Amino acid sequence: LNKNPVEGFSAGLIDDNDLYRWEVLIIGPPDTLYEGGVFKAHLTFPKDYPLRPPKMKFITEIWHPNVDKNGDVCISILHEPGEDKYGYEKPEERWLPIHTVETIMISVISMLADPNGDSPANVDAAKEWREDRNGEFKRKVAR
Repeated sequence: LNKNPVEGFSAGLIDDNDLYRWEVLIIGPPDTLYEGGVFKAHLTFPKDYPLRPPKMKFITEIWHPNVDKNGDVCISILHEPGEDKYGYEKPEERWLPIHTVETIMISVISMLADPNGDSPANVDAAKEWREDRNGEFKRKVAR
């Protein structure tokens, strides 16, 4: 990432002595309700990475259908590899060892631009996004 920075986010270690905990800053994508925002999040990698996905948690408060009220991000790319016991996701949509911080962040930026209201982590945000996107939902995002 230092050699080839990607537009829209920056990432680095929280503590130089701990390779498993990263802090990321995400710039709200242009032409979205999140434009102009700067959102801090933490990526925590398991000891057996890349066989298992990291966990991502927004530290900055954010109102989004795919981010629960505690800040935990819920997107397919961060779900454990293999079959989805609920049959909602295909195995290739879930975690694969080829994913990197860059591919994770690109997916999260895409999630900000285009929420998945069919599989919400925050049901209230998903309901507002579907029913009142430019009203109450937009006000909460701006706040």
